[in-house]
Amino acid sequence: MTSYYQNSVENGIYVNPRGVRDTWDCHFNPESYPLYDRLIENMIAFYDVDPNRVYLTGFSAGGDGVYAIVAKMADRFAAANMSAGHPNGLPLWNLYNMPLQLQVGENDTAYERNVVTARYGRLLDEYQEELGGGYVHNTYIHQGQGHNFRDNSMSDQKVMADSAAWLESGDSAVVEVDANAIRFMEQYVREPLPERVVWDLSQRAEQRTGESFYWLQADSQLTEGKIVVSCDRETNSITVEECSIAGEVTFLLSNDMLDLFAPVTINTPDGSDTVTVAPDYDLLYETTMERGDCNYQFAAKITVDFEQQ
Repeated sequence: MTSYYQNSVENGIYVNPRGVRDTWDCHFNPESYPLYDRLIENMIAFYDVDPNRVYLTGFSAGGDGVYAIVAKMADRFAAANMSAGHPNGLPLWNLYNMPLQLQVGENDTAYERNVVTARYGRLLDEYQEELGGGYVHNTYIHQGQGHNFRDNSMSDQKVMADSAAWLESGDSAVVEVDANAIRFMEQYVREPLPERVVWDLSQRAEQRTGESFYWLQADSQLTEGKIVVSCDRETNSITVEECSIAGEVTFLLSNDMLDLFAPVTINTPDGSDTVTVAPDYDLLYETTMERGDCNYQFAAKITVDFEQQ
């Protein structure tokens, strides 16, 4: 991996972090996530990396890691590519705003990687249908290939035309596509303050010090439940579409999202409330330091206790 994808990188810094442990879960054991946070922060601080153009790709064990890392840190990346890995049953709700490309060899039968990759492509289809958008993804099953295939090739590759049909009925119709992992990812730029956020709190890394996800925040002890929430600058409001979290969730606010000098309306399934916020300079400092990312500097907040809803 020290050079595998490097020839596809025309503009950027190529980093291949080694697993923290020499174990099968080398890229997603508990202490890995603080490492990735710090690595990204250092790249922003010392190499002038654009925090909205940070990408993640991995092959085999690295593919396992991609699944786990983006499930917990989707707000850090503009896009990701997973090749020849296994998700180990992880839900991917948190990828609403982060495009993901899934790739596997048709004959990569170990641990059912081929079948599971197709299933996860279908899972993302289902998420997309359920929430009416988000979850941009490709699913490529490489024709006749085993565990190794070319996701770094400069030429088109033969993949199943419909991965879901291949999974369900064995349809082996083929198309040629540009499956280059880097070229897929680099077409995307992260939107750090998306209008809609889906946060599945079951996917929290226990050793990460931060408690935020995009513009949401919750105590690190909250590790169950899911929230779907959106903000609307035109109506200066935040709407909670659904929430199964039993506890407090904080909405972190900036003037790039809403007009903080006007009343903000909070809509929840149990009713609406209009509140006035005030600048909080301690919060501005704290949120700047939490992720080391200028896009996540928040000047005000509103907290809702969903246990009391």
